[in-house]
Amino acid sequence: MLQKIVRLSYWLIPILFVSLCPIALHAQDTAAQEKQEQKDQNATKKPGHAKTVTGCLQKGDEPGEFSITGEDGKTWGLRSTTVKLDEHLGHKVTVTGSPAHESKAAEKAEEKKEGAVEKAAGKEEVGDLRVTDLKMVSETCSK
Repeated sequence: MLQKIVRLSYWLIPILFVSLCPIALHAQDTAAQEKQEQKDQNATKKPGHAKTVTGCLQKGDEPGEFSITGEDGKTWGLRSTTVKLDEHLGHKVTVTGSPAHESKAAEKAEEKKEGAVEKAAGKEEVGDLRVTDLKMVSETCSK
């Protein structure tokens, strides 16, 4: 009788293992997806990090950079890899994005490089925005 149980266990244990592995793997995959969805929701729930500015979109002083002077008179540097800003040059737009923080060394180097240009133009950037959304208000900038 004992031999029959031993023989059965040689077949039963591997069969149970192989049949239960996909269930365990599926449970781990589901947990990972739930964590990722929770991270995504937390990232979009931070409205304090998003900044919206409405104004006239202009070419910036660096390649690939644009600027916008908001209705409050503040000028922002704009960059984006997802939104095509060059298609809206000279338009009144509303842009939404997150402020980009530069290291102190990079900021000082940029200030030296751009200082004369900005002072000559009479504008000073408040900061840089990584644009995530753009809505066109009008095709012209009315002053």
